[in-house]
Amino acid sequence: MRSFAGRDILSLKDFERQEFFRVFDTAALLEPIARDRHTTDMLKNKVLVTAFYQPSTRTRLAHEAAMLRLGGHVTGFSDAKMTRAGDWYQESIKDTVKMLEFYGDVIVMRHFQKGAPAEAAKWSSIPIINGGDGWGEHPTQILTDLYTVLVARKRIDGLKWVAVGDMRMRTMHSLGYALTQFDCPITFVGPGPDALFPGSPDMRMPEEYKNDFKQYSLNYREAESVEEVIADADVILVEPVIQPDYTQARQEASKDKSLTPKEFKITRELLATKAKSDAILLHSLPRMDEIPLDVDITKWSRYWQEAFNGVVMRMALLALVLGKTE
Repeated sequence: MRSFAGRDILSLKDFERQEFFRVFDTAALLEPIARDRHTTDMLKNKVLVTAFYQPSTRTRLAHEAAMLRLGGHVTGFSDAKMTRAGDWYQESIKDTVKMLEFYGDVIVMRHFQKGAPAEAAKWSSIPIINGGDGWGEHPTQILTDLYTVLVARKRIDGLKWVAVGDMRMRTMHSLGYALTQFDCPITFVGPGPDALFPGSPDMRMPEEYKNDFKQYSLNYREAESVEEVIADADVILVEPVIQPDYTQARQEASKDKSLTPKEFKITRELLATKAKSDAILLHSLPRMDEIPLDVDITKWSRYWQEAFNGVVMRMALLALVLGKTE
């Protein structure tokens, strides 16, 4: 198995099957630190640099909390417009990263441009972790989701997945790449063109990714409504269909927000009448109305466990890429 020390975490396309389990084992080892709200000195001499060109709550704070739980330090920015990277100068990724590498030992980057973290990795002498790149990928989130499933069901192989939402989203692409390494059929349920309102975009899985999934032998199909397929699902992963454009640095919401059509909505009634009793419902958040609040206290919801595991997973990744758990 390849060493994780000094390695960039850019795409789950790069992961081999045994490497997923290496990450999961490390997460399980470190989980008690987060669960007991303790800290350790594992990374006491290390500094994490956060470079967030897009707003973030969970991804940025989970990485920062993970670094602090392991005794490390954090610096960086959460809004590029407050830096020379995002103001009048619009400093290049190369120039920004060549500077940031002197300020810390690992960089986690979120960017509105697909491929920006990979571009950063070309110029950086320290590891780059992709915290989400435009409509590209979000590897740390899907590692979190897989770990959440593993903890809840004690396995990943053999579970049937349904993914509901905008298939252009980066989480959906990372999920597809990840499941190529497991025996997990998946059904993608996304709106076609005009499905939300006249002129709404096609939110089905882009051909680019479907072609990749076929090449990697992913067992997938597509459906038009979650109600058609939820009965067979062991894992239901949901993302919004009402959301901002991920290729923009920052967007304000309009006063008029559309509502999620029932074909892409997970209600308490739908779960009670159609879902398996032990199915797991995941959502990386934030949400609109695709999962109503009354679902939160049901036996299916696992998104709060996801939030906790997001810290645990980032602890594992930071410990691995900084060479502390080899």
